[in-house]
This record gives sequence, structure tokens and C-alpha cells, in this order.
Amino acid sequence: MKKLFILAAMLTGVSCTSTDSTEKESSEEVVEEVAIIDSKTVKTLEIGTEAPEFKLMGVDDKEYSLEDFEDADLLAVLFTCNHCPTAQAYEDRVQAYVNDYKDKGVALVAISPNADKAVRFDELGYTDLNDSFEEMKIRAKDKDYSYPYLYDGSTQEIAAKYGPIATPHVFLFDKERKLQYVGRIDDDEYIGREKEHNLRDATEALLAGNTPSPAVTKTFGCSLKWMEKAEGKIKEVEGWAKEEVSLEKASLAKLEEIMANKSSGKYRLVNMWATWCGPCVAEFQGLVESDKMYRNRDFEFVTVSNDEADNYDNTLSFLKKKYASNTNYILEAGINKYDMIETIDPAWQGALPYTVLISPSGEKVFAQMGEIDIQELRKAVADNIGRYFD
Repeated sequence: MKKLFILAAMLTGVSCTSTDSTEKESSEEVVEEVAIIDSKTVKTLEIGTEAPEFKLMGVDDKEYSLEDFEDADLLAVLFTCNHCPTAQAYEDRVQAYVNDYKDKGVALVAISPNADKAVRFDELGYTDLNDSFEEMKIRAKDKDYSYPYLYDGSTQEIAAKYGPIATPHVFLFDKERKLQYVGRIDDDEYIGREKEHNLRDATEALLAGNTPSPAVTKTFGCSLKWMEKAEGKIKEVEGWAKEEVSLEKASLAKLEEIMANKSSGKYRLVNMWATWCGPCVAEFQGLVESDKMYRNRDFEFVTVSNDEADNYDNTLSFLKKKYASNTNYILEAGINKYDMIETIDPAWQGALPYTVLISPSGEKVFAQMGEIDIQELRKAVADNIGRYFD
């Protein structure tokens, strides 16, 4: 096992985790020493192998071990996660499996193997959540999981023992906890297009006293985020500093065009803000990070500064500090603030900050006056642009 040094505060003003929007003005690097596993040494369990022991914390704050499932005739161990679009596409199918087999002596436990510090921002484009333990709790509550969801991301020792190669990846054990099936849940991640229900077929075979065929299948999904990949996330954030940051002046006509969103073909997030507005400054980092998450999808982020036109240089300096390489505007000199409010949104009462998500058809699908709840915003974005392939 090797060691990796993680920069907890990687660059000025940028947080290490995707959901932390706390203002960081210090440029000091906080170094955390983290033990990591060499993923090249990890091998997937072979059929007939006994289930490795585990002791992991669940999202219900209870600790689970293999012994907690000793009454089950069959045990499915599913490696999955929050952020992966394929994993999300299977959530309802997993719950349906649990519901259909819970009274037939079959139990399922889900384990998240990913290190959230190793998940790049641009890998979060289909989700509102990273893979931290606290964010696992949110997803489990949102989807009302009725099965244990355990966290292995801090050490990844259990993932190293079982050897999943992607999320989702399922291991089905018999009563003696010998592995009888390993691989995919079914043959198509696209909802409703699956034809071979491999996990169900294997379960039915074992319940009938037969051997699953096939016993091993390939599995498709997101690669595991081993801690050794954390350096990639650091380099990603460092790369933001090299991106061009610009600031254009906006007339009322430009604001009207922005809010109409007639030709972009994208969901447009518009943030009305100012450098003199404390809540605006406090939330800005989280908004920029959200842009880095979704900008490779049908999404764009537009900011409109309400600073006076003669504060252009200071505003641009702030934007550069925050790596805001999205589209940025500042109001032209002489624009009446109340005319601006009516142009942006007649329902807006005028308090800053004000954030609006506009669909490609021009519909306002989310709006928040005052400091943003970044989790609520990201959930609205993910729910609207889509969490998986369809």
C-alpha cells in the first residue's frame, strides 16, 4: 500500500470537494497524507470463492458485517455509487430486485467503493452528488433505499478484496457464501431495453438448486475511483487557472436575450450578483464548481454583475480569482436597476444574489433569491438535464 499526499486546499478560492462552497481566501496548501491501494494488483473474485469479510458503516450510521446477513439464503453484494450515470440508471431496478426477492430469502447490500477526492469535477456531469459518505446519505434518502448502503471510500480495502471493475458490479453468494455469479445486473443500461436479466436469472437458478449459467458476465459502467486517481483531480483544478476569463458589458436588450434563452439549446444558469454583496461572494465558488461539473452537457453558466460600470477592473479581478471561465457580464453604465429587475424576471423582488435556471425552451425551472442552497440547485440541474443515458 502506497501513500499519496492530497492538497486539501488546492488553489486559492477553490475547494477540494464538489459540494463545499465555503469561501477560502488563503492560498496555503493543506497537505493530507492518504494511504492508497495500487489498483493494478486488484483481481475480481473467482466463482467458488468465499465472500471476504467486511465491516463498514452504512448511511443509517449502523455498522454492518457479513454476519449481519447470515439468515439470508442468498446474498447479493453490489458495488455502486452516487455519481455514475450507469449506476443511477440501475437504481430502480436494484430496488425492484430487493422488493421481489426479500421474502424469498435473498438479501442485497450495496457498497460504494469510490474515493470522492478522486472524482474529477467533469465526472460529476450526471449527478448532484459526489461519492462522500455524507452525500451517500442524501442519495439514499432521495431514492428511499430499503437496503443497506455502505461506505468503503475511505480505505477501499473491501473493494480491493472483492475486485469490482465498474459501478455497478454485482457478486451473488449462496448460503455458504461461496460466489456463484458475478457481473452485470442485466444486458442494457438503457431503461426498458434490457433483454437478459442476468442477476435475476442467477438468483432463480440458485433458489431452484441449480447452477447459474452464465456464472460470469462482463459489466459496463464507470471505472472505480481509486485514491491513486486523486492527483488527476488536482491537475484538473490547476488547469482552471489557465482558462481565459472575460467580462462583457450588457445592455437591457442583452439581458432580455439572456433570459429568453432562445438559441442556445442548453439549460442556462443565470446568477445576478455583485462584489459588494456578501452572500454573492460566499456562494460564487460553488456556482463556478457547478459549471465545471455540467459544462460538458447541455448547460451553460452566465453571471451578471450589478457592480457599477466603473468597477469593471475589480469585478474582472474577482472573476479571474474564482476561475470563472464561463460567460460573464457587467451592467452598462446608466442602466436603471428597476428596469433591470423587470427585464431579468418580473417575479424577482430585487434582492441579491438571484439565481435562475432556464430550460432550452425559455422556461424558468428553478429560481432562488438569496444565497443559494447549492445542493438544491445541483439537484434541479441534474434532474432537468438528465442523470443517465436515454
